Amino acid sequence: MQRNDDAPRHGGGLAAASARYGIAVADWLDLSTGINPLPYPAAPLELSADTRLPDPAALAKLIETARTAYDVSAAASIVPVPGSDLGLRLLPLLVPAARVSILAPTYSGHGEAWSAAGHHVTAIDRLEAAAGADVVVLANPNNPDGRRHAPATIGAAAAALPPHGLMVVDEAFCDLEPALSVARVLDDPRIVVLRSFGKFYGLAGLRLGFVLGRGAAVQRLRGLVGDWPLSGAAITIGTAALADLGWQERTRRRLAASRAQLDDLLAQHGLSVAGGTDLFRLVRVGDNQGLHRHLAEMGIWTRVFADIPGAIRFGLPPGDGFGRLDAALGRIRTRGRS
Repeated sequence: MQRNDDAPRHGGGLAAASARYGIAVADWLDLSTGINPLPYPAAPLELSADTRLPDPAALAKLIETARTAYDVSAAASIVPVPGSDLGLRLLPLLVPAARVSILAPTYSGHGEAWSAAGHHVTAIDRLEAAAGADVVVLANPNNPDGRRHAPATIGAAAAALPPHGLMVVDEAFCDLEPALSVARVLDDPRIVVLRSFGKFYGLAGLRLGFVLGRGAAVQRLRGLVGDWPLSGAAITIGTAALADLGWQERTRRRLAASRAQLDDLLAQHGLSVAGGTDLFRLVRVGDNQGLHRHLAEMGIWTRVFADIPGAIRFGLPPGDGFGRLDAALGRIRTRGRS
């Protein structure tokens, strides 16, 4: 029987894994998240980034750099937040009581946030099932199965909402596939877009994200986060990374190659990929909990989901991690045949 701490609410959590399996944090190969294992090479920061209040002009520059990077129209607002997770949890507090349809399975924080704010939440398995909802929430591409929707499809679903409705599009992994983004078509005030910085740029601890849109909820959020929503470090590094188009293109190519390498490795061990993105792969197996546990005993931390039977997610290993994962899966297969 799987213990509850084997299916945590999020990826990471290596301290708890270390306590359970007796493996030092530094010795884990962490494949439990969808975070780029080769982060953006941020330049060292001056001490003033931590000792002074963040400068309003620097924050404004970050916002305009994000506007260009995400191809956001001038009419839409961009609200910087310390991580898109905070943005998605604040939004439900700014909306009157509503019927909320969430395209599932997806990131658990969405359902938690809308339910905690007192909304009536229903999980749906396709956009067409959202008829009658006031608010629709979906991730594009989706986590953990990589499901994708064309911008035109999302726009049509938003147009079918009532005038007071809201279409919340979580684009946490859209840096991998910019053509999927609806950020460039934010003419409809019912559409709100969430963008995450830490995943594609590999700097999740920086805590940086953006909420994009034209509607009243986004305007209320702008007032709620105040004059200093971000640290000086987040502003400085975020501005540099979002402007670095060359690094972004090289990284997309590198991640696609690494994802193909991971697919081949998994296939060699009889594991068929059921979905994902270039930052993570979802596999369905008969005993996902057992596979997760066996890998954990060898210091490899994966992600299983309490609400998705048979699913296990693998993030991209760093370069030397492929050999370690290969060896571990080989030992598990050998053990299974003995």
